[in-house]
Amino acid sequence: MSTVLPQLPDERLQVLARGYSEAGAAKRARAILFAAVLAGLTALSAVVAEVDIEKLFGNFGNFFSYFDRILTFDSGPATGQRVWTDPAEWFWGLDKWLGLLAETILVAYLGTMLGGVAAFLLCFFAAANLMPRRILRTCVRRFLEFCRTVPEIVFALIFVIAFGLGAVPGVLAIAIHTAGALGKLFSEVVENVDLKPVEGVTSTGANWVQAIRFAVVPQVLSNFASYALLRFEINVRGASVMGFVGAGGIGQDLIEAIRKFYYADVSAILLLIILTVMLIDLATERLRHALLGLEWNR
Repeated sequence: MSTVLPQLPDERLQVLARGYSEAGAAKRARAILFAAVLAGLTALSAVVAEVDIEKLFGNFGNFFSYFDRILTFDSGPATGQRVWTDPAEWFWGLDKWLGLLAETILVAYLGTMLGGVAAFLLCFFAAANLMPRRILRTCVRRFLEFCRTVPEIVFALIFVIAFGLGAVPGVLAIAIHTAGALGKLFSEVVENVDLKPVEGVTSTGANWVQAIRFAVVPQVLSNFASYALLRFEINVRGASVMGFVGAGGIGQDLIEAIRKFYYADVSAILLLIILTVMLIDLATERLRHALLGLEWNR
């Protein structure tokens, strides 16, 4: 048994086709306008930044030639050879560099821990669903914005001036920036919790702190831990850069090698940093997935 589909009148089909064409033309016009505005803003940015296209492309090869230099011995008996042909010469300072890498990881760990604790304490005051006092909530949010807006390296420079060279400025810089970043993430997690447990605990006579302890924290703890681990990954990379301004860690030897044109040392230190970050990323990724799996299985 065949079914005959009804066909619209030609006049109606023409109206629909015309409407479809007009909608498509309007969409294409918006896309063209967006592309034109983007191109105009890009050109304006290039003019303001004094970008020299000819110089940019003329010296682009230097980018690749630098990598060629750092992979070639520039001194010693192996001069001119590739670094991997003599691993002992390439990693001559391995013991020292591993110690500095350990210091970098500890700086990142301690900075993440201090910043995470501060973020945990402040995030509940920044959550709109838990903090009815708008003035206090706004002040906490602005403080967290300040902490995460100022770059870590700027904080590190300030603390180096105040406390001198060493790991302490790096720890403080990472801790402040981490508090701002995690405080924002934690507060957003808190704002998405189910408030029914909070109402239930409050109805028994619990105060604000007790309601958070028994009704909110159990809901958000796994997400908090996941975000903290993710931030630790980021801070390990950040701690490597802190050494550029004298804030301890492997970055101090890296910037010294760059400034003194010790090309083989640059590649060796970079390789150690990359491998360390990769291992930490893999480990923390597994932990994050495990924590999120526990959250989903509840």
